[in-house]
Amino acid sequence: MKDKLARNISIYRKEQGLTQEELAKLLGISFQAVSKWENAQTMPDITLLPALSTILEVSVDKLLGYVAQDKRITIYEDEYQTEDYYWGTEPNTACYQVLQLIPPTKPLKLLDIGCGEGKDAVFFARNGYEVDAFDVTNAGIEKTRRLADRTGVHVNVFKADLLEFRLDTHYDIIFSSGVLHYMKPEYRADIFDNYKRFTNENGMHVFNVFVNKPFIAPPPEKETNAYPWQSGQLLTYYHDWLIRDSAEIVFDCNSSGIPHQHAMTTMVAQKITTSP
Repeated sequence: MKDKLARNISIYRKEQGLTQEELAKLLGISFQAVSKWENAQTMPDITLLPALSTILEVSVDKLLGYVAQDKRITIYEDEYQTEDYYWGTEPNTACYQVLQLIPPTKPLKLLDIGCGEGKDAVFFARNGYEVDAFDVTNAGIEKTRRLADRTGVHVNVFKADLLEFRLDTHYDIIFSSGVLHYMKPEYRADIFDNYKRFTNENGMHVFNVFVNKPFIAPPPEKETNAYPWQSGQLLTYYHDWLIRDSAEIVFDCNSSGIPHQHAMTTMVAQKITTSP
């Protein structure tokens, strides 16, 4: 609990635009105390939790990590309620790139961030990877389990929020498709640093992210929790890794029933910390 509380205090403090000193002043304590909370060296006195909850505008339960979500993050919770698979069951083309670049000729552990209904996670499991996957939607998690069962493979799927979840175990591959626009700009450095630290030597990150272009109209879906990316931004978080592939594509989409286009940056980066 201590680590989760430490992480949540830091996340929600930043969400409110407060420094450690400002939060400490509002609580009538020293900023060193807040620093120790966020570094998981100590925990707040129980008498401070109601005031801390009020200032950070989250429930005590959520602050302590007992509630994964208390508001809807994505429109797809509703879309995934149907029997049909909203995105289909064919894997993203980037999945084949993973197979080519880092095939499971030995046991490899893979994480699918924002797995949706599970088509990519199940593809990886079917091809021999040890797969963990998470999504913020209950319906998506249930459909991932069903697809895995139907395919005869195991995927360790669980519920988590991209903004709150941090790795505490190492992976060989971290994969995410069509999800990183939910990452608030002020959290990106912290989240990518966490992902990079918990990636094994020679491991890879395979990500894509929607980017804004003046010649492409905004998508018809009105997602209030989506945040813009610009061309090249994703690569700046990987200046110290080997960029195995990077491209920008424009593609047609009909996901909402309204034909539209997206621009997307794709990236494959590899962790190399020792000399060849």
